[in-house]
Amino acid sequence: MTDIAYAMGGFGGGGGAGGGGDISFIIMMAVVFAIFYFLMIRPQQQKQKEIKKMRESLTHGDMVVTVGGIHGKVTALTDTIVTLEIAEKVKIKVSREYIGTVTQKAA
Repeated sequence: MTDIAYAMGGFGGGGGAGGGGDISFIIMMAVVFAIFYFLMIRPQQQKQKEIKKMRESLTHGDMVVTVGGIHGKVTALTDTIVTLEIAEKVKIKVSREYIGTVTQKAA
């Protein structure tokens, strides 16, 4: 029975496998991190920069859609609040960070 245990390499003597496993694990983890960075983290950071730039460049008369799906025309702006006209003589105030997209820039 002990011959099988030695043949499997699980106990002490003669296996010879070992040593280089730590380096290959570190390299593998670095490769996995690089894949995650270039496929997930970096594109998300670029998208966030584009959204921030779009929100900073809002002007009077832009047609926008909020994150909640409300369509409106920008009538007033402050640093944090955007006033939208969603129907004739109907205005709402929305936090600037909840503007999702600009559908039409003011002419």
